[in-house]
Amino acid sequence: MSKATVSASKSGSPAGASAAGVDLGVDHSIELGHGNSPAAWTCVIVMLVGALIASIAFVIASTPIFIAGGIVMLVGLVLGFAMRKAGYGVGGSKLKNSGH
Repeated sequence: MSKATVSASKSGSPAGASAAGVDLGVDHSIELGHGNSPAAWTCVIVMLVGALIASIAFVIASTPIFIAGGIVMLVGLVLGFAMRKAGYGVGGSKLKNSGH
């Protein structure tokens, strides 16, 4: 085995990387929210129920129930989008941040 140390080459650094460390111009002070909103939670829960229905239908080999599960997943997607447009998404007008 070799006892040589491995060091990174500076010639392969990405555009915008500084010599002291990697700084790709990303502003980390902005709060992303990570989708914590009633619209996102509703969308995910409805789509999970649809996936569960489709999974069970796949195991029991029932095409109509499998299609129904897919339709439930699409309904969840549309419902989440509609709730976001109605103001229940991240930073929506219907959500008031109380600071807690």
